[in-house]
This record gives sequence, C-alpha cells and structure tokens, in this order.
Amino acid sequence: MTDHTVKYRNDPGISRIENAMNYKTIVLSVESDVARITFNRPDRLNSFTVEMHEEVRDALTRIVDQGARCLILTGAGRGFCAGQDLSDRAVSPAGGKTDLGDSVERFYNPLIRTLTALEMPVIAAVNGVAAGAGANIALACDVVIAARSAKFIQSFAAIGLIPDSGGTWILPRLIGLSRAMGLALTGEPLSAERAEQWGLIWQCVDDDVLVGTVDALATKFASGPTLGLAFTKKRLREAMLNSLDHELDAERDAMRTLGFSEDYAEGVAAFAEKRPPAFKGR
Repeated sequence: MTDHTVKYRNDPGISRIENAMNYKTIVLSVESDVARITFNRPDRLNSFTVEMHEEVRDALTRIVDQGARCLILTGAGRGFCAGQDLSDRAVSPAGGKTDLGDSVERFYNPLIRTLTALEMPVIAAVNGVAAGAGANIALACDVVIAARSAKFIQSFAAIGLIPDSGGTWILPRLIGLSRAMGLALTGEPLSAERAEQWGLIWQCVDDDVLVGTVDALATKFASGPTLGLAFTKKRLREAMLNSLDHELDAERDAMRTLGFSEDYAEGVAAFAEKRPPAFKGR
C-alpha cells in the first residue's frame, strides 16, 4: 500500500503549516486550499490515543484558521484507522474499571460533530483497514473513497461494546437496518467493493489510483463554490431528521442566502461569458 505521508512530506510545494507543527501522531498539511490530516501511527494501525485526539482537534482548528476549503483524512501505512488503541494507558482497565462514556463524550463525540459541521467538504481516503471508531470516523466524512484492499469492520461486539462515533446512527440510514445489524452484531469485515455496492461509501478504486482520485476531487471542491457546498452539506445532513415542510422552508432560506452570494453572481457571469468560474467561497 502506498504511504501517502511520505509522498506529501517530500513535496517541496507543501505549506509552512506542516513544518511549524510538532505533532507526534498525525501529519498536517495545507496546500492550494486543500488540508490533509494523516493519522500517523502506522505501527498501531493509526489507532487513537488521547494524544492523537488532542492533536487532531488542534489540527482541525488550524485548518479553519488557514482558510482551507476542503479536508482530506487518511492514514499512514497499511491502515486508515483501527479505532481506539486499547493499550493506551488513559483508557486501560489495568487500574480498575474505566468510564468509556467519558472517553466518548470528551473525544469521539466532539470529533464526529466537528467533521460533520465543518463548512467545507471532508473526504475520507480509506487506504486500508478502518475498524471500530476508525470505520465510523471515515463514514462521518462527506465523501468516502476507499482503496480496493480496504475493509470496514464494526469490531465493537468482539469486546462487548456498541458501535460508537455515530455508528448506530449512520449505519442503518446508509444501508438499512438488516445490513447494519449484521455488521454490528457479527463484526465481520466488509470489503470496499461491497461497501460501494451497498451505498455505504461513494467509491472504491484500485489502490494505486487512490491518492490521485482523492486529490483530483479535493482540488475540484477547493476551487468550487464552497459556500454553496457547505450549505448543501448542512441541508442534506439535517434533512434526514426534518419533515418535508420544515426542509422546504430551510431550502428557501438557504437559496435566499446563496442567491446574494458572490459565488452565485460569478457562476452566472461565467456561464453567460462561457468561461471557467473563479469562485471565492463567499
């Protein structure tokens, strides 16, 4: 499997933000309005520790401050993310029973809420196994593109837990209750190809074209009308809980706001002048 981290660390055009950060568990870069967070604990299949949660949280704040217009999440080495590192001392039961609800409340829930609320498209480039919370972090992204060798595993049942990080919410909505039950109760791996067939992810691609495919889409998003994309993301997510009447009103309000935007004016002008638009995201 291609190590995406090496590719981007050696890129001479990378922004200064990566070099300025001393992250130990992730790599952050922002280039050409595209931010990339690479989970960087390949020896542990990029599983989460408290330190990694804190670094990801910090990175997500920085990419907003840097004005990024698209975010890519991926993993170093042969895995995307294996969920929680059970050997992390902060959650280890060695010293007695652990309040897992506290861990979820402090770390995983804020991460999912942040990813889904970011006012930019978020792409998960699933380069290998995505298990436990790692699978559901990927599924919380707006667009999921997976390498053909990747697998999605709801591994919670094997240790007596439930799918967290939004798993119980998103799985039945994406693939229906029967398939969600099967994945959650058995913990059997789901191939990237079948995940695409079931509608769990957007696209399954050959391993050697994953980076190129994701980069092309990220470039498209970052140069697009990102204000409109952010509104689209918000409306589609909220519509899953709204009545038709409520959503019709919400669509009206969004269209009113977007109709006064610079991007809409630019899009119409570019169409009339038969030229590519130059969107600013406002």
